Amino acid sequence: MKRALLASALVLSLSAIGCVTESTQALRTVPPPDKPPSGDTTKPDPNSPYAVKFQRALGEMAALDKKDAWSPADCERVAGEFQEAAGDGKDPSSALSLFNAGVAFERCGRDTEAEERFKGALQLKAGFHPAQVHLILIRHRRSGGKDIDRTIADMRKAAIVDARYQNVEALVALAMLSLERGNNVADTDGASDRARAVRYLQSALAVDDGYSPAMNGLALYYLGEARSSSGRKVLKSSTGVAATGDTRGTQAMELAALVCSQAIRRDPTDAVLHNTLGLIQVELGNLGKAAEAFGKARALRPGFYEAEMNFAAVNLQFRGFTKAEEAYRAVILKRPDDYDAHLGLALALRGQIGPDTPESLIEDAGKELEKARKIAPDRPEAYYNEAILTQEYKARNQGASAVPTLRAAQGLYREFTKKAGSAPELADTVKRADERIKEIDEIIQFMSKTEKSG
Repeated sequence: MKRALLASALVLSLSAIGCVTESTQALRTVPPPDKPPSGDTTKPDPNSPYAVKFQRALGEMAALDKKDAWSPADCERVAGEFQEAAGDGKDPSSALSLFNAGVAFERCGRDTEAEERFKGALQLKAGFHPAQVHLILIRHRRSGGKDIDRTIADMRKAAIVDARYQNVEALVALAMLSLERGNNVADTDGASDRARAVRYLQSALAVDDGYSPAMNGLALYYLGEARSSSGRKVLKSSTGVAATGDTRGTQAMELAALVCSQAIRRDPTDAVLHNTLGLIQVELGNLGKAAEAFGKARALRPGFYEAEMNFAAVNLQFRGFTKAEEAYRAVILKRPDDYDAHLGLALALRGQIGPDTPESLIEDAGKELEKARKIAPDRPEAYYNEAILTQEYKARNQGASAVPTLRAAQGLYREFTKKAGSAPELADTVKRADERIKEIDEIIQFMSKTEKSG
C-alpha cells in the first residue's frame, strides 16, 4: 500500500504540474464608448446618422466584455450593429465600425468573418494598424504558431513603424510573441527576446499605465525570470517568499507578485490576472492560495481553459479529487479531444478509489486513459498511468489469477519507456518504470512459489 501511495504521488507530479499553464491572451479588450482603438485618432462624428448605432453597439460590446458573456447570438448581433453603423463607408468612423464588427466575431472564434471585416476596414482606411494587428494574429493562429519569425516582424512593423509605440494591444502582443520565441539574438530593440519583451511591455504601460494585459505580461515576464534563476526549484519559506537561494530569482518573484497584485487592485474582474496570480502562488508553494486564485479566474470567466486546467491540476496535488474531476469534466464538455483533460480526469477518478470503491470507478478511470491514448498515441504519460492503474487496482483482488493482469501492466510500463525515450523531464519516471517491471517479476515469482507450496 505504501508503494501505491508513492506511485500515486509520482504520477500526480508528472501530469498535474504539466497542466499548469500560462495565459497570454493579450488582445482581450476593446475601446470603451467614445474612445477609438489604441493609437488611432478617429472619432465618430456626433452629427452622423450612424453615430447612435455605433455608440449603442460599442456600449453592448463593453458590457459583454466586462462579464465575458459572449454567445454566438451576441457576436452575430453586435457585429451586425457595427456593420450597420459603417453605413456606406463614407463616414469618418466607418473603418472603426468595421474593425469592431471584426472584433465581435473574434469573440466567438469566427476568424473568417472577422478577417473580412478587418480587411474591409483597411480598404476604407489604408494603414489602419488596429486592423493590421488582428489580421496578423489571425494568421498566426491559423498557422499554429509555426512562422513566428514572420509574425514578430509584421507585428513589430504594426506596433513600432506604423503605430509609433502608441498601440498598446500591438505592443503587448509583440511582447508575448517575443517571450514565446525566446531567442538570444540581439537587434536594435534589445539584446534578446526577453529584453525586448520587457521593453515593449513598459512602452505599453507608458501609454496606458492601467492596461491590464500589459501588467499581466510584465508579471509573467518576472515569473519567467524567477523560474530561470531557480531552475524551477522554488521552495516555500515561513514567510511565503520564494526561498530559492538566488537573490535575483527572489526579487523577480517578488516583482511578479507585486505587479500582479497591483493590476488586480485596478481591475479585480480580470480573470487572466487571477490566473497569473495562481501561477505565482504555485511557484511559491502556496497551493491553497493558488487554487483560490484559479477558482476566482474560472468564476469570473466560465469556460476559461487555462484556469479550469490549472484549478484541476492544483487540486490534484493536495488530493482535492472531486473538485479536480469537476473542472476536468467542464473542459472535456467543450474540448472532447483534449488529451491532458482526459488524463487529468483519470487521475482525479483514480484518487477517489478506496477499499470499498465499486469496480466501475476503476473502469471509468481506465476508459479516460484509453481515450487519451487514442487522442495522442505517441504521448507517453497515459501509458504510465494505465500501468499504475492496472498493477495497483485492477490486479488487487484477483489473487493467484492476477498474473495476466500484472504482465499487462509490465507491457504498459515498457511502452511508456519506449515512448518517453530520452526526454530529460521523464528520466526519473523511466527509472521508476524499470523498477516496477522488476518488482512485478518478483511478485509473480513469489506467487508461483506460494502456489506450489500450497
